[in-house]
Amino acid sequence: MAAQSIARDAGQQALEYFSRHAQLQVESKGVSDRVSEADRAVEDTIVNRLRALYPDDAVLGEESGASPGSLSDAPVWVIDPIDGTDCFVAGIPVWSISIALAHAGEATLGVVYDPNASEMFAACRGAGATLNGTPIHASPAGSFGDGLVSIGFSHRRPPAPTLRALQRLLDDGGMYQRNGSGALSLAYVAAGRYLGYYEEHINSWDALAGVVLVREAGGWTNDFLAADGLYSGNPIIACGPSLVAPMERICRG
Repeated sequence: MAAQSIARDAGQQALEYFSRHAQLQVESKGVSDRVSEADRAVEDTIVNRLRALYPDDAVLGEESGASPGSLSDAPVWVIDPIDGTDCFVAGIPVWSISIALAHAGEATLGVVYDPNASEMFAACRGAGATLNGTPIHASPAGSFGDGLVSIGFSHRRPPAPTLRALQRLLDDGGMYQRNGSGALSLAYVAAGRYLGYYEEHINSWDALAGVVLVREAGGWTNDFLAADGLYSGNPIIACGPSLVAPMERICRG
């Protein structure tokens, strides 16, 4: 899979920047939304590789936005060069490279690469999900007491819905974690490490690869691409097959 090769090379480039994170140039794009020179350089690498291989496809990147073809019927590569920039610039090794492919309103391919752990999560629609080539599966657990649920948060939305979900999760005997990378959190759901993941608003470049991973690992997600999800983002709810109703209840009840 070409996306895996590109993600691996991009991950090595990002690691070089990460080794000198304290010297990086960092800018603010809004409240709790930062971008570093590493994000832009790594995205350029990914975009250039994809365009060389698939010149007729469109690209939607976190930093560069949408190429002109993204509004057509062409396949769209959706990329986040460094998902978890806050962790990255703080020297915390919890971030990932995310590459997804969407076509005709469906997410068809997803790759999430964690270069700090040398872990490549990959999935194609109908072919299952793998971690470093070994099949992975979402957790079969049916109770929140059986593990951890990852909860994300962005100041693009008010905190009240997230606080309600946290309260309900804790009331149900569950426990939560926020690792700082939505893409990696979804990959962990696919691998059965997390029972589920919820974020009230997340962008497609952070979530789309993980959506493919979770579904191909036998898990469930909401319809993330509904309405204008590709370009405007949406809530994300993901979990193993036995926790669908409880997850929807704590997130939407």
